[in-house]
Amino acid sequence: MTSKTVEVPTPDGAADAFVAFPEGGGSHPGVLFYMDAIGLRPVLHEMAERLAGHGYYVLVPNVFYRHGPAPVLEVPDLRSAEAREAFVGRVMPLVNAHTPERAVRDAAAYLDFLTAQPEVRPGPVGVTGYCMGGVLAVRTAAARPGQVAAAAAFHPGPLVSDGPDSPHRLAPRITAELHVGHAAHDDSARPEILGELDRSLDAAGIRYTDEVYPDTVHGFTMSDTAAFSPAASERHWDRLLDLFGRNLSP
Repeated sequence: MTSKTVEVPTPDGAADAFVAFPEGGGSHPGVLFYMDAIGLRPVLHEMAERLAGHGYYVLVPNVFYRHGPAPVLEVPDLRSAEAREAFVGRVMPLVNAHTPERAVRDAAAYLDFLTAQPEVRPGPVGVTGYCMGGVLAVRTAAARPGQVAAAAAFHPGPLVSDGPDSPHRLAPRITAELHVGHAAHDDSARPEILGELDRSLDAAGIRYTDEVYPDTVHGFTMSDTAAFSPAASERHWDRLLDLFGRNLSP
């Protein structure tokens, strides 16, 4: 496995990022991996390396690069629910500053960088995201429908809202196969929210799975937090690898 830190040029400056890909030459399908709100850190490096081990070139950008290189905020030990909740309160101004307009602008820069790498095979790419990154994955699939063939969102931020820029309203633009993995004890798993999301995806004719992961809370894939669920994390890997395997052919 090869892994390293790179800089991605964007219209708003250079974004620091982590990449991982198999050793031994050759080219591999590209995957854009969006961080959760906690930020770019070792656990995400480990997840990117695990995904790369299945034959992908994985790019994990620091979405908060406008505020400085990672770690933008010093991350405490988040293995207690209280510490995690306190940190989330500190990071929310950064999340709120990342507007849909910035998200789409950045997505183009990330995908252009990803597909220009010599180790990346020409053709469709995949996107996966966690927490706020799940929302970014959906927005990216809508922004580049001819390029993104598979997109996943795990314990995502709000995908359904009353606003005109709500992610679920982007469904008609998406051609990727989509998987959404909700935490059972999360707002996104409320029946009325799930129903609205599914209706929008059905109306758009999207191939998708929309699944509630039992006995989980928001953040269940992140092993450095109190939310981590080993069983749900492994289910997430099964779903993600199946999704990419069907659509990207590593």
